[in-house]
Amino acid sequence: MNESEKAYSTTMSEDERNRILLDQLPQVRYIARHIHDRLPNHVPLEDLVHAGVVGLIDALNKYDLTKEVQFKTYAKFRIRGAILDSLRELDWSPRDLRRKSRTLEEATARLSHDLGRSPTEQELAQELAMSLQEFQHLLTELDGLDLGSMHIESGEEGHEEDLCEYIPGNPEESPYYLTLRTELRSLLSRAINELSEKEQQVLSLYYYEELTMKEVGAVLGVGESRVSQIRSLALIRLRTRLQQMLATKAVPGHLAAQAVVQAMEATWKRY
Repeated sequence: MNESEKAYSTTMSEDERNRILLDQLPQVRYIARHIHDRLPNHVPLEDLVHAGVVGLIDALNKYDLTKEVQFKTYAKFRIRGAILDSLRELDWSPRDLRRKSRTLEEATARLSHDLGRSPTEQELAQELAMSLQEFQHLLTELDGLDLGSMHIESGEEGHEEDLCEYIPGNPEESPYYLTLRTELRSLLSRAINELSEKEQQVLSLYYYEELTMKEVGAVLGVGESRVSQIRSLALIRLRTRLQQMLATKAVPGHLAAQAVVQAMEATWKRY
């Protein structure tokens, strides 16, 4: 055990705690900035940083050396989780925008069924009675909408429900959900393989290579806004395809929606 790891004991002094917190603050700001890049301008970056610091403190209080996981790695997911929780509480995404996203997902599902393949942007635009330019503008608006959103429209009444209400304590405690999540990894891999080459490239460069939108655009030879549009549509395709796959397995609606949200978050968990 090195000197840094020893500092994480429950008997550490206040000075040691403060040193550890200061050492990890750059990671808090990095994660907050990465998430903020996908949010509307009206969401303050400092609010995300504050939530991240709360997550960092929580990580420091709960870190267990016996798990043999580096504190930085453990803290990263606590920080990220705290920021996402703050966004869910804020409910920053307009309800109208979420409904537009739902309409687009439904159009994607219809055309995919009718055509036997993923529809092109032009076909989706026509289905929604939009010009291609209007459709791409919608994709830009929707980019980042999945971030921190745990809301779905329920049934025929159009009321919104918070998926967190369906989680019995920790979802890990449910054997049914645990089995579903395991199978979902395989389904998600299949769905990603069905994306176009460019969509796969964007997801890989952005989520796994950790490039910014601007850097992804430079690699692919397109503008930053176009990268945003490709990423947005790729996630909609993934979400729609996962829902179709789960529908064939007679999974209850609220659990299917919850599983899809979990899978979509896992798509960009590794930054």
